[in-house]
Amino acid sequence: MLITFFRSIILYIMIIAAVRIMGKRQIGELQPTELVITILISEIAAIPMQDNGLPLFNSIIPILVLVAFEIILSVINMKSMKFRRVMEGNSVIVIRDGKVDQAALKKLRITTDDLTESLRQKDVFDISDVQYAILETNGALSVLLKPDKRTVTTGDLGIPAADSGLPCAVVGDGVIMDELLAECGMNRNRLEKLLRKKNVQLKDVFLLVADRTGKATVIKKDDAI
Repeated sequence: MLITFFRSIILYIMIIAAVRIMGKRQIGELQPTELVITILISEIAAIPMQDNGLPLFNSIIPILVLVAFEIILSVINMKSMKFRRVMEGNSVIVIRDGKVDQAALKKLRITTDDLTESLRQKDVFDISDVQYAILETNGALSVLLKPDKRTVTTGDLGIPAADSGLPCAVVGDGVIMDELLAECGMNRNRLEKLLRKKNVQLKDVFLLVADRTGKATVIKKDDAI
């Protein structure tokens, strides 16, 4: 039992390291090659967890080989457009000026239900509002609305807008995130002044989000927690 425990921990660490090395894609954003590598790694790692009689290196070595293979493929993809198209395919326009390309859907084996569901996930409920909808190589649907259906921005209205920077969670569960203070133009002194202004102690803060303009949102911890 103890051997199984330690073998599982070692393989778990190996898989986490392998995924970190290969990059930070979500499952829904994986390219075909990345999905295949991920499935193979999970299958290979499961075998020695179930059979203690197999040497651990019988799984570790194939995992390392697959990770190296994926890195090599990624480098080739960056260097060769033709290779990238062969391995990943091309993006396909499925809606143009509000009209569905039925031939493209048939070629991609995508149903109208699949298309409308993907549009709803983009908050689009009327196909006629779409200027372009493009099915990307990772299966995601990119949507560009017609000009009269797009959200108006301050740039469209000619109104200058100040750059508030990136809102940062500088306090989480009563702990100051020092690495994020500078990102939102803050330091500990400004943070302490802000907490005094909000009449709240650091230990009582569940979440504090601030930006470069000094705007801050403070959420206190629930008393029950």
